[in-house]
Amino acid sequence: MPTLQERLAGFASATAADLSNRDVQERLSHAAIPAFFKLAEAWGLRDDPARQLLGGVSNGFFYQLKGGRKKTLDQDRLTRISLLLGIFRALNILYNRKLADAWVNLPNANPMFGGEPPVTYMIKGGVPALSRVRQLLDVRRGGR
Repeated sequence: MPTLQERLAGFASATAADLSNRDVQERLSHAAIPAFFKLAEAWGLRDDPARQLLGGVSNGFFYQLKGGRKKTLDQDRLTRISLLLGIFRALNILYNRKLADAWVNLPNANPMFGGEPPVTYMIKGGVPALSRVRQLLDVRRGGR
């Protein structure tokens, strides 16, 4: 079974693809779904926060994904997963594995988070918040 890093590599190489194209969505969903659940496991996310990070998907849809039923994600969910995987990667560059995995659940003094854990900020703010967290971490690690 591929590691999360291997799944990231496969997904990241295709993120510039046309996410509005159904064939691309199907192809990327195959890698994105298991990568998301590995990420959720690494971060210790319960099902409700994980569902919210995917845009508030229904319980039924979420558990079908989690159970391995073949599903195709839409452009929004693929974008969310791409941002989350970028956050995961940046955290693992910046910090040791234990802190990288805990970071999203720890209260954060950065004014952006208002003392709340980054996962709360990301859930409340949706894609724009995911993008801002990704940018923050990319700047911290010296990336673009």
